Amino acid sequence: MNNKKGRRLSGSSSGSSSTFAATVKQAFSITQSPLPWEKAICAAIASGCPVLAGLLLGHLQYGLTAGIGSFTYLYTFNVPYAHRAKKLFFTFLAMSLAVGLGTLLSPFPLAAAAAVGLIGAAAVFVFGAFQIAGPSAIFFVLGFLMSSGMPEAPQLAPLRAGLVFLGGAFSWMLAMTGWFVRPHGPETAAVRRVYTILADLMDSAGTERFNEARQRLLSTLNAAGNTLSAGHLSWYIPHRFKRLVRLNDQAHTIFLYILERGEQRTDKLPQSLGAYARSIAASLERNDDRAVGAIRPLKPEDEDAQRLFELLTSTEAILTKPSSKLDPDIFLSKPSARTLLGGAFDKNSIVFLTAIRYGVVLAAAAVIAGSLHFRHAYWVPLSCAAVMSGSTIVATFHRAIQRSIGTIAGIVIATLILSVKPEGMIIVIALMIFTALTEFAIVFNYGIAALFITSNSLLMAESTSSLYDFAYFATARIVDVVIGAAIGLVGVLLIGSRQASNLLPHLIAKTIRSEQQLLFALFSGERATWPADARSIERSKMRTNITNLKIVYTTALGEIPSDARSLELLWPAMFAIEQLGYLLESGLKQLDRPVLEDKNLAQLLLVFESMAGAAEQKRPPSANPVPQIEGFANITKEMSDLQHALQKGWAT
Repeated sequence: MNNKKGRRLSGSSSGSSSTFAATVKQAFSITQSPLPWEKAICAAIASGCPVLAGLLLGHLQYGLTAGIGSFTYLYTFNVPYAHRAKKLFFTFLAMSLAVGLGTLLSPFPLAAAAAVGLIGAAAVFVFGAFQIAGPSAIFFVLGFLMSSGMPEAPQLAPLRAGLVFLGGAFSWMLAMTGWFVRPHGPETAAVRRVYTILADLMDSAGTERFNEARQRLLSTLNAAGNTLSAGHLSWYIPHRFKRLVRLNDQAHTIFLYILERGEQRTDKLPQSLGAYARSIAASLERNDDRAVGAIRPLKPEDEDAQRLFELLTSTEAILTKPSSKLDPDIFLSKPSARTLLGGAFDKNSIVFLTAIRYGVVLAAAAVIAGSLHFRHAYWVPLSCAAVMSGSTIVATFHRAIQRSIGTIAGIVIATLILSVKPEGMIIVIALMIFTALTEFAIVFNYGIAALFITSNSLLMAESTSSLYDFAYFATARIVDVVIGAAIGLVGVLLIGSRQASNLLPHLIAKTIRSEQQLLFALFSGERATWPADARSIERSKMRTNITNLKIVYTTALGEIPSDARSLELLWPAMFAIEQLGYLLESGLKQLDRPVLEDKNLAQLLLVFESMAGAAEQKRPPSANPVPQIEGFANITKEMSDLQHALQKGWAT
């Protein structure tokens, strides 16, 4: 949600050649990121070993089929191992089922087209609903299409699915090896980042950078909370994990104090406070739980600095306290799978609508490819699937450009390799090299990665085929890619190109009302009769709505045409909604909450409803007074800020 992004996207809607050139330049811009050496090497091993095993056993084709399961490793990200184990297991299980289904349906083109659309839609929906990082549907679609393009043999469906399962299981074991070295490495990294950004926030107090640093820390705290929730196992809670949860809770306490006092400061906090927080982060990086023992601030002269110093000292005590003295009880809230899926399965959910669009266009691409009687026609829907993986319309344009140019280059390279009719270890080594290069390239630019993905896929699909006219083969694949990219682009433009912008007012109103319901649960006289799970439901609804709202807002920024100016004006309201949600959720942890008088509670609910109703009608809300809540000044201040932001955002 970046203002610069909004302005940049608005320019891409003009039809001038200079704008098109700028779009192409953006599509192939290079992101400066460190090389993922470990992931690239492991991905190469994951892709090469199944093929090598098939070669040594005298069944290269079996090895290549098992190699489809190695795409499982490409879904490995730096998430807790408890979450990684489940995610990758279901990934290679689904990939196995996709390959088996593709084999069964290969004699029935229309059924296969419907199935690939269903597979793509289901994968996009699940990845969107659970906010899972990764390539989403693309490799499930690839597995299905490759198996449907193999020689028709429905009776081989169990064998092919089993081989993919074995290849995926090997990737799973490889991805889990880090658990033996640092079982809580991802959780530690998330909490360490919290304290690093917390130090930046302390340094920014009393400066113009405060609001920006506050936004970064809020996002980082939410990400760390999600990471810890994903790593939580109810039946096994190690001491290290408990310590990380305590440290993250303490960071929330410090953040709430800074929110209460930071904006009122006109002078900076002592730099030694930021240095203290960074030394705590450095201790987490060392993974030693020793005393920080580094930088101590001089005795602070003002109350805020003194209180922050005390809080940081308590943080160090949590870090160094013996495991046996840690509080055995921890509190982690994690919405159930049913809640997440229910929140996404809604006619107004951008995740649901995107999944439907993805499946329909993908199935249409498969039908078109089949009707044109292309040989290995699966390259058409595969290119279509890759293009539609862009998160916004502009990103889809970028993907179309990247996919077309990168794939054409990859086809040329793969065709040259296939022209010499490689055998045995040459195929294994080439697949490993292309897989490693894919992981290196993906952090820089998808177009470069598409080159290696295409080369890899063609080698797997065509290594055992008898190809004679290589010029014709390369030309046919290039035509397939261009047609598939065009179908994906046209489909996205025709189906719901303004979905997000149209949904935004409704989602803003829905999110504000869910915050209203949680506030009522927190401060009404009826709260004593509310069961704990009811409050959890209200919190889960609010979380789901905030997540959906952020996705819709980001998607709206990338639409064509995009009213970038209006979206920029709404950005302060987006942040205020997220900030208010955070403060309300934090209030659940404070048991000494006041019970508001009916008059004040009714006025607060009126403020919420006024903002929600105005958002639905895309007009500024009335300037209603916001009653104070004793001990929760941050909540009422954020409500006032949200009301003011909506007045500016919807101003005509």
